[in-house]
Amino acid sequence: MKTFELHESGVRSYCRSFPVVFKQARGAELTTREGKTYIDFLAGAGTLNYGHNHPVLKQALLDYIEADGITHGLDMYSEAKETFLSTFDRLILKPRNMDYVMQFTGPTGTNAVEAALKLARKVTGRNNIISFTNGFHGCSIGALAATGNKHHRGAAGVPLTDVSRMPYANYFGDKVNTIAMMDKLLTDPSSGVDKPAAVIVEVVQGEGGLNAASAEWVRKLEKLCRKHEMLLIIDDIQAGCGRTGTFFSFEEMGIKPDMITLSKSLSGYGLPFAMVLLRKELDQWKPGEHNGTFRGNNHAFVTAAAAIEHFWKDDEFANSVKAKGKRIADGMNKIVRRYGPDSLFVKGRGMMIGISCPDGDTAAAICRHAFENGLVVETSGAHSEVVKCLCPLIISEEQIDKAMSILDKAFAAVMSDQAATQAS
Repeated sequence: MKTFELHESGVRSYCRSFPVVFKQARGAELTTREGKTYIDFLAGAGTLNYGHNHPVLKQALLDYIEADGITHGLDMYSEAKETFLSTFDRLILKPRNMDYVMQFTGPTGTNAVEAALKLARKVTGRNNIISFTNGFHGCSIGALAATGNKHHRGAAGVPLTDVSRMPYANYFGDKVNTIAMMDKLLTDPSSGVDKPAAVIVEVVQGEGGLNAASAEWVRKLEKLCRKHEMLLIIDDIQAGCGRTGTFFSFEEMGIKPDMITLSKSLSGYGLPFAMVLLRKELDQWKPGEHNGTFRGNNHAFVTAAAAIEHFWKDDEFANSVKAKGKRIADGMNKIVRRYGPDSLFVKGRGMMIGISCPDGDTAAAICRHAFENGLVVETSGAHSEVVKCLCPLIISEEQIDKAMSILDKAFAAVMSDQAATQAS
């Protein structure tokens, strides 16, 4: 560890929760250089939906490199890009009746968000954006302005403007109609809310604590956007690429977003890759108006096309994700019933799921205990109070059961220690 502490910036974070040196990874497991193996319930914060070093994706990449395929080409045409474009259109867009063009942005999710917000402002001629409580959209300035997290916002160093924060679904509980609240503010010319260019929303809030919007709420939000002539941007960077059981998190909700941002598991292999899907009539960019040296990673085009061809040619993979999500939810609900039916509860959708704890200290202690026993798992939420599962979607049932056993023991140890402390 001394090398890292000596030479790497103090901004590093995940390594503080998992203070070991990893050397290898395969499927749903990570291995340290000492040979200890961990089940991975973090998966690159949702970047490795298809697991570490999936053999089909790895072979496609090795073959491409061996043939001296283009590595870097700005936004020039390449065979790798052509294959990805046609594969994504054939297996993802067309079966879902989605008519979008694809914009390849810089390689990170936050750049896809920046591009979407920038285009919405260009098309509508308005500055304001509506985002939501507990939303997370990235750490570059425009995306950060739309992000709610105080910790990340505090590092900006400049004012974060041109965003109106609105309450997310059920932010005030089931009985408060947050859509009606927004409608009132947008209708009232004296509300102080400038007419927005767009609304940006996560259907399941990943970093915000696994808050999941209902299909009804999302449909009402789309209607609100149409009523007030605002563009609807779905940030599917963490919840997309199969995480909730369908390729897009909103797929079964009957909506048609104006733009969709994708990154994280889009490459399928952990390679940097981000994209904005946008309705054709919104594609009003002038050539090079939003650019970047690393627009479209050719190696990522190769692995992304291989992943889509392998996993999304039919419904088998999506159905397996739903079944595994239920298995994890059943395991988590058993933990809740056993150790805290009044203080713990399960949150999220599909394989983007976790257990909400009374506070961040409790959740952190559980994650530490789990790590000591072979499970990499992190927290999320406004107070880091949710023990969050983002395991690879290809994880086996045996690995799920082992991970649930480790989590069970972690909750047992931490909750019993707390009970003993309170009793004394």
